[in-house]
Amino acid sequence: MPRIALETTTGSESFAYTISTPTQDRAERIAQGVPTILLIHPSYTLSAIFHPMYEDPRLRRFNLVAMDLRGHGGTSAKVEDTYTTEVAAHDCLKLMDALGISEYHVAGVSMGASVALQMAIQAPQKILSLFLLSPPPLTEPADSIEGRQEIYECWKHGFENDDKEAVGDGVVGGLQMAYNNTETPFSKACVVNADSPLITLLNLTELIFGASLTAVTMDTDTRNWASNFDVMYTVTVRYLQNQKPHAAADLARIRCPVLLLHCNGDIVYTRESAEELLALLRSVHVDARLDILEGAPHYGNVTHANKANAMLYDFVLANAPEDLPESPNSPRSPFLEQFAAFGLTDDDDETDSDEE
Repeated sequence: MPRIALETTTGSESFAYTISTPTQDRAERIAQGVPTILLIHPSYTLSAIFHPMYEDPRLRRFNLVAMDLRGHGGTSAKVEDTYTTEVAAHDCLKLMDALGISEYHVAGVSMGASVALQMAIQAPQKILSLFLLSPPPLTEPADSIEGRQEIYECWKHGFENDDKEAVGDGVVGGLQMAYNNTETPFSKACVVNADSPLITLLNLTELIFGASLTAVTMDTDTRNWASNFDVMYTVTVRYLQNQKPHAAADLARIRCPVLLLHCNGDIVYTRESAEELLALLRSVHVDARLDILEGAPHYGNVTHANKANAMLYDFVLANAPEDLPESPNSPRSPFLEQFAAFGLTDDDDETDSDEE
């Protein structure tokens, strides 16, 4: 992924990002006159989680932009103890300003949904719509924080003591949180080099869905967090402890339509918490609605990619000009090379993972 230097709250920092347009899988700039969607990933992962969206011909009628948040993927920006989704939102706004994109749609998953919401509060004039999948509650549940704390402690203990089983326990805990142990239709893609430090860990994941994504994510997480434990703690646990509930007056700043998408197989956040956020948004006259992604776990954009993509496409299309480019033929994801390093090929790439 290319890098860009941004002036941020912590000074000049380097961020990894990617752009695809209707005619280019890897682009240096957006196609002018075409609506843009900014995609914001959840914690523990990286922008490659949006691989299925970048390969969807419907969504490739738009410009797609994604950036690795601090402490994730290829971004090297420093992470301070005071890190919050407000800081992440400021980073994302700076990226779009640097790319010369003045108005755009934003789609975020879990932590990414919180960042997207903050962007619409900080710069309501820039955000055309918000698509929030697995949006966090107004107050993070105690059991969610406890679970993330356990994942962190397993990871830290494992790397400090060369205890692969402990690291594996942390990995499996994270996968259970994200996917509920959903089985994968393309687990054959989980092929790693025998020299990889991930080989033992990946054998412990029981080849659940998204094994290739797990391999890519674990590769970058190992490089980012194997010794920088405080960074991991901040971007997976502490930022939630730093977070304050949204005030109604802040949410009233949002000017765009909002779609909350609850995954009803989610073991992290409940439908009731999504309904509570919906009610607060509507109480301050935000145009918001709630839809359900049936049977999907927390990261439903991975396990139910086709349905999630279709819902995002329909929502953005309803809030975009009618004269869009035609869908490209067989678009390729800019992340395919990352997956190929772990054995995923075009023949293996079954991104339409929705259960029947």
